[in-house]
Amino acid sequence: MLLKDLILPNGTPVDTSSPASSSSLLNRLQLDDDLDGETRDLFVTVDDPKKHVSTMETYITYRVCTKTSRTEFDLPEYLVRRRYQDFDWLRNKLEESQPTHLIPPLPEKFVMKGVVDRFSEEFVETRRKALDKFLKRVADHPVLSFNEHFNAFLSAKDLNKRQGLALLTKMGESVKFVTGGYKPRARPAEFAAMGDYLDLFTPKLGTIDRIAQRIIKEQSEFLMELREYGPVYSSWSSFEEDLHDPLEGVSGCVSNCSSALEELTEDMSEDFLPVLREYVLYIESMKNVLKKRDQVQAEYETKLEAVVFREDKKTPVPTDVEKCQDRVECFNADLKADWDRWENNKRQDFRHLLTGMADKNIQYYEKCLAAWESLIPLLQDKQEAEGETS
Repeated sequence: MLLKDLILPNGTPVDTSSPASSSSLLNRLQLDDDLDGETRDLFVTVDDPKKHVSTMETYITYRVCTKTSRTEFDLPEYLVRRRYQDFDWLRNKLEESQPTHLIPPLPEKFVMKGVVDRFSEEFVETRRKALDKFLKRVADHPVLSFNEHFNAFLSAKDLNKRQGLALLTKMGESVKFVTGGYKPRARPAEFAAMGDYLDLFTPKLGTIDRIAQRIIKEQSEFLMELREYGPVYSSWSSFEEDLHDPLEGVSGCVSNCSSALEELTEDMSEDFLPVLREYVLYIESMKNVLKKRDQVQAEYETKLEAVVFREDKKTPVPTDVEKCQDRVECFNADLKADWDRWENNKRQDFRHLLTGMADKNIQYYEKCLAAWESLIPLLQDKQEAEGETS
C-alpha cells in the first residue's frame, strides 16, 4: 500500500444514510415505527431478587434466566444468581473487549444513605427492571451477545472476576493504550453531528428529569394532604344529620381521588423516571465511545503525518499505519451501526413512554371526574327533599 492510497478519516465522504447535521438528527427523533423484526435465539430475564445477610455484608442477588438455541452454549437453559457487582464486572469486560461498541448503561451503584433504602422493595424492584433491560439490550446486540464474557455471565455458576476469562482483544489493547496526547484535527461530519446532537439532547433530558422529580415530590405532598382532607368531611357528617350524605359523598370523592393520584405518582416513579435516567447514562456512554473513536483517529493522523513528512517518499507505508487506518474504519463502522440501533431503541422507548404517560394521566382525570360526578345525585336528592319539605 502506497502513501497515495491513504486518506484521512475526515476526508471520507459522508454516508447519506447517516445524519449530516445536528438539526437533521433532531428531525429524525420522531415517534415512528419500532425496530424491524429480528429473529431471536437468545432470551434473558432477571427476576426473583433475594436478600442475603452475612456477618460481613448484606446484599441482593437476582436470578438470571437464559433460554437459547445457540451452539456457543452447552445447554438450552440456564438459571444462575448474580449480584450487582457481577453485572458491573460484565459491563467492564464488555467495554474492555469491545471498545468500538456502545455498551448499554447500568443503573447507578451508589445511593445516598438516609435518602434511599437500597434494600426497600421499591428500590430493589426498580433496580431489577434496570438490570433486566441491561441484559436484554446486550442479548439483542448482534456483536455483544456473542461476547465470551457475556456467555460466562449467563452460564457459569461462579464467575472468576479476578483473573478474567481471556486477554483483551488486540483492538481493545490498541484503544486502551492510546494516550490523551493525541488530538484529532476534526471529526468527520457525521460524527460531529452525533456529538452536537448529544450536546443538545443532554440538557433537555436533564431538565425533564429534574422537573419530573419535582412534580413527583409535589404530588406526594399533595397526596398526604388529601389523605388528611377526606376524613374531615366524614367526621363532620357525624353531627350534621341534614348534610350527612353529601359530606360522606365528598369524603368518598376525596378518597377516590387520593387513590388515583397515588397510582399516577407510582407510575411516574416506577416507569417514567427510570427511562429518563437510563438515557442520561446512555448519553454519557455514547460520548465516551465518541472520545475513544477520536483518539484512534488522532493516533492514525499522527502516524500518517510522520510518514508524509519523511524524506524517503518511495518507501511503502509502514504496516502499523495501515493497521491504524483499519482500526479507524472498524471503529467508524461499529459506531455508526450502534448509533442507528440506539436511535431506533430511543424512538421505540420514548414512544411507549409518552403514550403510557398520556394514558395514565387520562385515567387519573377520568377517575377524579367520575368520583365527583357521583356526588351530584346526592346533592340533587338533597335539594329535592328540601323543596318538598318547604
